[in-house]
Amino acid sequence: MISTRFRQNVSHVLQRLDVATSRVSATAFVAVILLTFNITLAVRGFPTSWQVYFATVSNAVILIFLFSFKHTDHRGLTALQLKLDEVIRSIPAANDHLVSIERADENEIVALEKEQKSVHESLKGAQEGSEIEPITEQELAALLRLRRPGSENL
Repeated sequence: MISTRFRQNVSHVLQRLDVATSRVSATAFVAVILLTFNITLAVRGFPTSWQVYFATVSNAVILIFLFSFKHTDHRGLTALQLKLDEVIRSIPAANDHLVSIERADENEIVALEKEQKSVHESLKGAQEGSEIEPITEQELAALLRLRRPGSENL
């Protein structure tokens, strides 16, 4: 099993790699290297061994960056999910069931999506042809309690 310290070190390296490669200067540097390599290949008559070497190295670099970006993207999305969960938990009238929705099965997610769409449509239909009256915080809390799965209708 891989140690926690090793994982932290690899994660730190991948985060640094992500920061370094997301700069414009990194793109310009790679463009200059590619242009130089292609000019050198053309001058040398496009040696086959150089082309194979370049293809091998570039594929290895692409794989490294693929996993690096996947890691940093997953880390960022996890942090964002934790922040959103904290916001949902901090709002007393919010549907706490949505905190762990990413672990739900597909049918449950589809059902909740349909429910949210129907709520949106009903609110949209209620607004047409009438002035919008502000809703009080207590009314909103009562509405959300009615819609929360497993809650008692008050």
